[in-house]
Amino acid sequence: MFNGARILIAPLDWGLGHAARCVPLVQALLEQGAVPIVGADRGPLALLREAFPALGHVRIPGMEVRYGSGRSQAWAMARQFPAMLRQVSDEHAWLESNLASLQLDAVVSDQRFGLHSRALPSVLITHQVFPFTPFGHGIARRINRRHIEVFDRCWIPDHAVGPGLAGALSHGSNMPVHARHIGPLSRFPRSGGPAPATAFRVVAVISGPEPQRTLLEQQVLPQLRSIKGPHLLLTGRPDAEPMQLGQVKMVGHLPAKELHNALEHAELIVGRTGYSTLMDLEALGRGALLIPTPGQPEQEYLGRLHGQRGIHLIQDQRHLNLATALAYPMERHSPCKTANALSAALNDLAGLIAHTRTR
Repeated sequence: MFNGARILIAPLDWGLGHAARCVPLVQALLEQGAVPIVGADRGPLALLREAFPALGHVRIPGMEVRYGSGRSQAWAMARQFPAMLRQVSDEHAWLESNLASLQLDAVVSDQRFGLHSRALPSVLITHQVFPFTPFGHGIARRINRRHIEVFDRCWIPDHAVGPGLAGALSHGSNMPVHARHIGPLSRFPRSGGPAPATAFRVVAVISGPEPQRTLLEQQVLPQLRSIKGPHLLLTGRPDAEPMQLGQVKMVGHLPAKELHNALEHAELIVGRTGYSTLMDLEALGRGALLIPTPGQPEQEYLGRLHGQRGIHLIQDQRHLNLATALAYPMERHSPCKTANALSAALNDLAGLIAHTRTR
């Protein structure tokens, strides 16, 4: 369908979630005859290079966002907001200066607002059409809307019928005219392989910006060590060396197949209320203990939304209790079935590329 079209796939580098949800997109593009080029930085680049070692890649410098250590992220985000806007401008300049050398036919940007060009079809992936922010809520939404509208298409990785997985973040009465829901994106297939040689009792996945990543790890690790195991703790740091602390195996990252099997056969899954985590859990048909990042409005909202639905157990980070979660009944469920909305979006993109080539 894509006839060798070269498409830049560029996820945001705030944690690994944006890169992880690009995995099924890259797979779909390869199956349709495209030539994806991975553009990322640090951990996300490492994750995608591991998943697709044969693909070309390019480093797109990112911004290392840091959260505050307290209950509010308002001041931390306000302090970094000018740098975030500069990052958008820098990304746009980077793309324009590298278009010729990369010989691109299209760009698909996952939440990197500067990666668009009038010279070729540009797609934005976002579940935050109507974002929640810790300050300047109305202004932030207007800025977000302007960023969305400069792209040719906006792909929303959620179910079309609300509340879906993102609730009010991706459903509303004033949707952008070029937006479409493409269904959740997860790197996990509907069923994994056989049970691993070691079935971990608790699998905890820690990721996201510092210092909150470390603060959660410091709470989870001693509790895991006090619970009869074995347990697995993924620290979200692909460069970290594996280590064994008593009955807890600590690794920075696992390939998708190994992680899938570990999660599928765990007694309890622990993680943040990050959106990519929610998509992966739906693909697995699993409930989990989820801990919103303190003061992060999106994760706190998603925690409330999914806590009310009863599929996941939500705990405040200050009152984390893994032993209580192990006793909480979380039944497996069948993932929601969606129409093949991603295929329709890819068909549309192929048409845009073909039209651009004939101009």
